Amino acid sequence: MATLYFVLAAATLVLHFVWILWVVFGALLTRGRRVLSWIHVGSVLYGAVIEAGPWPCPLTLLEQRLLVKAGRASYEGSFLVHYLERLVYPDIQPEWLLWGAGAVCVANLAVYARRFRRTR
Repeated sequence: MATLYFVLAAATLVLHFVWILWVVFGALLTRGRRVLSWIHVGSVLYGAVIEAGPWPCPLTLLEQRLLVKAGRASYEGSFLVHYLERLVYPDIQPEWLLWGAGAVCVANLAVYARRFRRTR
């Protein structure tokens, strides 16, 4: 059963990485797809609120819970899991994360503003 929880924890980590890619680059994929664009805008805003606020990311909580159930204290498994974790949560100052989240929001919203002006 511990192996299953570890696999689920690794899958959650991959999902977390995909979510971050979606938030950062989603505007490039939504051109001409109105519903998908609104979903992406909501994703960007949600990501910014989670990053700036005091709340932990639900995917992080899920990862941690699954690792505990798997009997693991940290990412001691494969190097892939280890390096994905470092990529998702790089060891940088919290202020830089806030500025980065803000820059991602501004850049994505600028793409949508430009599209909106073109359609008008």
